[in-house]
Amino acid sequence: MIKLEINEKGQALAPKTRKMGAEAFVKNSGCDIYWLGGGGAMINCQGTIIMIDPVLTGFDMPLLREAPIQPFEVPRVDGLLVTHIDNDHFSRKTCKELRPVCKSYHATQYVAGEMQKEGIDGSGHDIGASFEIGEVHIMLTPVKHNWQNDFPEYGYREWKEEEYCGYWIEACGKNIWLPGDSRLLEAHLQMPQPDVILFDFSEDIWHITLDGAVKLANTYPDSELICIHYGCVDAPDMRPFNGNPEKLFDRVVNPERIRVIAPGEKYTVIMVNVVR
Repeated sequence: MIKLEINEKGQALAPKTRKMGAEAFVKNSGCDIYWLGGGGAMINCQGTIIMIDPVLTGFDMPLLREAPIQPFEVPRVDGLLVTHIDNDHFSRKTCKELRPVCKSYHATQYVAGEMQKEGIDGSGHDIGASFEIGEVHIMLTPVKHNWQNDFPEYGYREWKEEEYCGYWIEACGKNIWLPGDSRLLEAHLQMPQPDVILFDFSEDIWHITLDGAVKLANTYPDSELICIHYGCVDAPDMRPFNGNPEKLFDRVVNPERIRVIAPGEKYTVIMVNVVR
């Protein structure tokens, strides 16, 4: 059981950011995962660098925890994945600033189209489709997060479920899953056993909710759970940013697998019989 700092506004704070340096990008012998803060993550699989939803610059809300690295400090990215259009996941500024070092950008068809409008060479994919970045295999998984349809101010278009996604990543012989911002779906409970889940446990109704997160975690009782999407944004009245990992420990099977890491902190996936 961990004990997180709670600020005067009642927000559970993520552990203090650890700066990432060039050592995070070197060729390694296995698989390292870094939380980038918010809903973002980076995977280094034997030197193949995958970033998911990096919001390193350009966010329009005050932060409780700074990003662990700035775009100008990033030496290279083999693939940058975006789950959906919301600006706490798709930072146009970050994506543009990474163009000199990023080899490829990937998203749903809609978000890739929005990337291209910004001069970013995004590749669009359908839900269930897959692609490779080096030796890393990636598949888009379904989500339900088209919350904009509930608000008249976003009624200038129909927001479709297939415009939002999660990512199933097969890297270095391990299955790493970021389900994405989503209500819990039946499909989420029928996946192969993930080795690691990048775990959003927000109580917001357009996210998984705490009960849904517990159900997901207990469906895969051996998955490592890396807590993300909490404790970084100064928005005490907005549920999507205000989960608390402490609420998980008494409800999740095998609670020792809950990993509360700081933005920028390395989590090394235990490897068995890695082939170099």
